Amino acid sequence: MGAYFVRKLIEAAAVCVAVSIIAFLLVQSTGDLAVAMGGLDASAEDTARLREVYGLDQSFVQQYLSWAGRVLHGDLGQSYFSQEDVLTLILERLPVTATLSVASLLLGLLISIPAGVYCAMKPDGWFDRSCLGLSVLGQAMPSYWVGLLLILLFGVTFRILPISGTQSAASYVMPSLTLAWFVFPVFLRLSRAGMIDVLSSDYIRTARAKGLSERTVLFKHALRNAILPVVSVATVQFGFLLGGSIVVESVFSLNGIGLLAWSAIQRSDYPVVQAVVLIVAIIFVLLNVVSDLLNAALDPRLTSEQ
Repeated sequence: MGAYFVRKLIEAAAVCVAVSIIAFLLVQSTGDLAVAMGGLDASAEDTARLREVYGLDQSFVQQYLSWAGRVLHGDLGQSYFSQEDVLTLILERLPVTATLSVASLLLGLLISIPAGVYCAMKPDGWFDRSCLGLSVLGQAMPSYWVGLLLILLFGVTFRILPISGTQSAASYVMPSLTLAWFVFPVFLRLSRAGMIDVLSSDYIRTARAKGLSERTVLFKHALRNAILPVVSVATVQFGFLLGGSIVVESVFSLNGIGLLAWSAIQRSDYPVVQAVVLIVAIIFVLLNVVSDLLNAALDPRLTSEQ
């Protein structure tokens, strides 16, 4: 298990380095940053001064190494727009995005796993077909459209939930439902397929032949093995929720890193965009490591196979 853990950490470190290069390259490829910072009215002298001040007159390798060195010391630069420290801006907004992502993930799991288990117990029944139909709708409906429908229903028509801001826990209800609707189809299909596969295995038939109750068979023997792919995908989905909350945060005016990134893109605030991409990507990589370790803890055979 120790060697497996070290190997995963080395792989994660290599991916993080690659991600940092890509994040830096993406911003550099958007065009001349000095011209973007100076604006259309900037003179050639002003543009040249900006290149010198921000090191944009150096080679790509020099610029990357200088930026990476500052990042390793916790310096993500300053916002071009507000002149505030980028790391401070992100840390102020990250709790909102993290709260929204955790609430959405838990809500999606609490709904989809029991539904998937019940569907597997009675496949092709009316409940199974209804859930599969809902999962197709969940994949087909864009999150911003679902959010707007919820605002129209609960915020405008019935006026029982706030439509924007983060003043109370109620402000997270509609955004969480929106993102939970996005992850519901994935978890439902995984839990349903896993349970159907496990329930047809020999050891489940043996457990039933021993006279164990159906509840014991389902939750003590079947669910543990069926839940493995759900655990793996749940951590990855959490990373997607962190990065994909930009649309939902914009719809509901939640002051998280998604809205911060959207505002930075509109203002060409490249240090903020670069930092958000880098941090979200690193979190996503670390979540993949956590996913692998959880799977290894649940199924020790995974460590012996690698």
